[in-house]
Amino acid sequence: MLGVGIIIPTFAYYTENTGATLTEYAVLMSVYSAMQLIFTPIWGRLSDKYGRKPAILGGLLGNAASLIGFGLASDYVLLLFIRSFGGVAAAAVLPTVMAYVADVTTDEERGKGMGLMGAAIGLGITLGPAIGGIMGRQDLPFFVAGGLSLLNCLLVFIILPESLQQNTQIEEQNIPKRHHEWVSLRSIFRWQTLTSPLTAIFLISFFSSFSFMGFETVFPHFIKDKWSYGQKEMGGMFLVMGAAVVLFQGGLLGRMINMFGERRIILSGILLHVLGMALLPTATPYFTLTLYLVAIGIGSQIIRPTNASWFTKLSRSGQGTVIGVMDAFSSLGRILGPLLAIWFHQINIASPYLVLSSCLIISTLFLYIPLCRVERNT
Repeated sequence: MLGVGIIIPTFAYYTENTGATLTEYAVLMSVYSAMQLIFTPIWGRLSDKYGRKPAILGGLLGNAASLIGFGLASDYVLLLFIRSFGGVAAAAVLPTVMAYVADVTTDEERGKGMGLMGAAIGLGITLGPAIGGIMGRQDLPFFVAGGLSLLNCLLVFIILPESLQQNTQIEEQNIPKRHHEWVSLRSIFRWQTLTSPLTAIFLISFFSSFSFMGFETVFPHFIKDKWSYGQKEMGGMFLVMGAAVVLFQGGLLGRMINMFGERRIILSGILLHVLGMALLPTATPYFTLTLYLVAIGIGSQIIRPTNASWFTKLSRSGQGTVIGVMDAFSSLGRILGPLLAIWFHQINIASPYLVLSSCLIISTLFLYIPLCRVERNT
């Protein structure tokens, strides 16, 4: 996530300088998530069967190759291919790591574990934009991020134990073995899944990802068009946002999940996210703009780990498969969000935030009762 953070301030401007239009830039953002939609459930199933560590290693190697290749490429078709390959690699890493956390924590500890992992994500996004923002060359962040991914791969190979070995020890104590299922796109979006009581959690993942990814896609162009800000200013704002996310997730999220339950935390995150999005067009630089960004960041970044914590407690299938299904819905949101946001940005630079926040709050109102039912049946 440090590598992801490093390229955040420069990605939009780098693609623009290669001659890509706003629509082509949105396609680059969406195709990455499209590959995750296709491959995350597959990686989840494979990590359930063959282990978390091989999936993480393969994903990190592929991620390094795609980042370095992106920094070297200047042709749009090549950028599109490399970005697609990067999405396949990314599908193996974060969902598998979340499944790893679920492997090594009890139901009572899982909220804390997911919160700490969210804090690690936030720390990467905190330091990353600050590092990327001060780099003069726009291709340099991709090379640095790729190098970090290679270093990370080496550390995983040397240090990280395989979490599924703990499951084997549990089975030897006559605790039932987790069931593993093959998960494909067809099986994920079959009628039985869409009518499942847990579909409300899936849809929250979809709409929150849809909203945040739409925001992230247009934000660099929004601050450039309105205030002529660039990667340095954006890096500073994301530094503040990431610091706030780390403090909240690392120190409070796990305890708040245990105290108030996942449903209330998710709803609070949505409200905070919507509030920041709705106010963003009225921001004045630099203080209020950063303040609203912090609200969006905290709100959105507590939804994903809380969702994962809740869903893994409810599911009896393999944890990799569970996270894979949830991430498939998130990926679908990340595919559609950039395309819609760029389309509205070209009409009016303020309209994407109003549309995205409206979609999220309306969907939450419709899902409120189903979420209450899930909580009662937990």
